[in-house]
Amino acid sequence: MRVTLLELASLDWGRISPAIFGALFQSAMDPKQRRNLGAHYTSEQNILKLIKPLFLDEMWEEFAQVKASKPKLEKFHQKLAELRFLDPACGCGNFLVITYRELRRLEMEVIRALQKGQQVMDVDHLVRLNVDRFYGIELDEFPAQIAQVALWLTDHQLNQEVSAAFGEYMVRIPLRSSATIANANALRTDWQSLLPEGKRYDYILGNPPFIGHQWRTEEQQADHDYVWSTNGRYGRLDFVTCWFKKAADLIKGSDTEVAFVSTNSIAQGEQPAIMWSLLKTMGMEKTFPYRTFKWSNEARGIAQVHVVVIGFKHGEPRRRLLYETDKSSRETTSSEVKRINAYLLDASEVFLESRGEPIWFKEPLFKGSQPTDGGGLILDEEELNELKEREPEAMKWVRPFVGAQEFIDGKYRHCLWLKGASPQEIRALPIVSKHLQTVRSWEGSPTASVRAFAKSPTLFTQDRQPNTSYLVIPEVTSENRDYIPIGFLGPDVIASNKLQIVPKADLFTFGLVQSLMHMAWTRVVCGRMKSDTRLPPHLSTTTSLACVAQSGAEGGGGGGGAGGVGCAGAVPRQSPGRPVRPAHHAARAAQGPPSPGQGRGQVLPTAALCQRCEAGGVSVRAV
Repeated sequence: MRVTLLELASLDWGRISPAIFGALFQSAMDPKQRRNLGAHYTSEQNILKLIKPLFLDEMWEEFAQVKASKPKLEKFHQKLAELRFLDPACGCGNFLVITYRELRRLEMEVIRALQKGQQVMDVDHLVRLNVDRFYGIELDEFPAQIAQVALWLTDHQLNQEVSAAFGEYMVRIPLRSSATIANANALRTDWQSLLPEGKRYDYILGNPPFIGHQWRTEEQQADHDYVWSTNGRYGRLDFVTCWFKKAADLIKGSDTEVAFVSTNSIAQGEQPAIMWSLLKTMGMEKTFPYRTFKWSNEARGIAQVHVVVIGFKHGEPRRRLLYETDKSSRETTSSEVKRINAYLLDASEVFLESRGEPIWFKEPLFKGSQPTDGGGLILDEEELNELKEREPEAMKWVRPFVGAQEFIDGKYRHCLWLKGASPQEIRALPIVSKHLQTVRSWEGSPTASVRAFAKSPTLFTQDRQPNTSYLVIPEVTSENRDYIPIGFLGPDVIASNKLQIVPKADLFTFGLVQSLMHMAWTRVVCGRMKSDTRLPPHLSTTTSLACVAQSGAEGGGGGGGAGGVGCAGAVPRQSPGRPVRPAHHAARAAQGPPSPGQGRGQVLPTAALCQRCEAGGVSVRAV
């Protein structure tokens, strides 16, 4: 350790960006701890994506407008010096560091314009910006201390830049000013309490933790309930939305602007309606979003997530900018728009709420069956062959088992389906009984429902298997597919919870689900797994099929079914007016899995599209 410290001390740290500390800290964290905290540190490139549209671009524009007038330039300089910034989930301070650096570099240009080539005699009095206008809140003590030091280091580096630019040595030692970094729980802390009496923040920014409702600890869930309350469906919101709510409470009635990096799930599926239906009533308006882009940062163990950046304020913004990142080139384009809805689209504000029951169809759409068995009821190929050879009488309890990937690839697994099996029959099957011991081992699970079902090891914890043929839709499918693969399976094929199923579905239902309109709908409003399409049953098809059907019946246009959410532009095209036809339309008629004695599942080829839907009035405009 001593040798390492001596080697590090000999390095020239003057040219190392303090923003790298966040990446170093992330690399040193235990992966499980990082997941529990939702801690993923933001790269400099992504920080600039947030701070430039939030304030930096406008500051440079204003500088260009006033630099010819010394009185106006003096006033602008003072405005820069008085700005206050808060990062309420600051980590190692990356956002504060980059923000301070960019403002100081803008200030250097202001000083140059004010001096107009004159020799500078006392540069210390010309530099007005300091770190004492920067505030942060961080739950973990170590990164909070890093943030404090990182801002001092940044200040020192920028003082050296000033010295080089004006030929006068500048140093702020001893340190008389410091950032205010609170080591506290941001969701239980009054953000206003960090400020002097009567002051306010000009900008609130940062990268709060992303944690889905199923991954939160008891403490995090308590914090979530404290911010959002336990009413309604607020519990479904990602943990990151707590910072949006806290910020909205604070800035109401002020000019403070906010921007956060967030998981893209808050702009998809059921969450936009839950969150923005409240924030809109509070007067919050989006100023700019970056639509979904892939995360990147400098740390090892890089976060494999897709994110959005959302800026908002109270009241009508001066302008609204919409940013889009091209998936292949990674280039970003922006456009000024008149509206931005909860799904981060230039379209009407329509909230699509989750539904437990379908609006129009006779049969609901829901997930398939889920074992939660530690693999005890699922058979791989080797285990299936063992049963065939050593315990052939057990084969009557074996069924094909199909999830999303198996259905798409046509490579099915098998499972033990022991509904109706008597204890005597099971005792006569020692290999099967051994599998059930694996299920019983889950009696020690922390989840009460899993412990309860472990006492009945022959059954799936969630049995939703229809007793008739049914339509299946993969829960997750590649974003590169023009059409989501769907088909029919027989009742002897067990659908896993990775498939959405519609019992007793007919060909008309099939045609609607496979239609261009429904494909457009899923791309606009459904969720994402990373960037792949994910269909939650409570929002996607149960809500959209009625709209698709209504649009077809009325001969509506491309956007009619979505109530203004916007389908045009979401459907891939080869040329204007001509939709891309999926390659699997001409493919073989897929067959069901080989079943060990129970027949085959029937899979309808996608070529059999419903003509009433595809050609009977559903219109999707050309891109």
